[in-house]
Amino acid sequence: SDLEEYHKKKPVNHLRANLQYMLKGRFVANKAITEQVLAQNRGRKSKDRPPKKAAKKKPEGTVFTEEDFRKFEREYFGRP
Repeated sequence: SDLEEYHKKKPVNHLRANLQYMLKGRFVANKAITEQVLAQNRGRKSKDRPPKKAAKKKPEGTVFTEEDFRKFEREYFGRP
């Protein structure tokens, strides 16, 4: 009795029937239409856009001259 109940509730593989059903009603869209749809959707998503290149910053040079550093040393450290 338990064995019969097990066989009744045994999982059934519906893959073959589902594939036949899907292939039976197969409709392939016109290639021109599919290309048009793909062209409309291309580039809308942020992942499809190339990252913006940041402008390279020039290395900032110093605004002080060597003479300014010597003057600072003399005033701050008391060196000639």
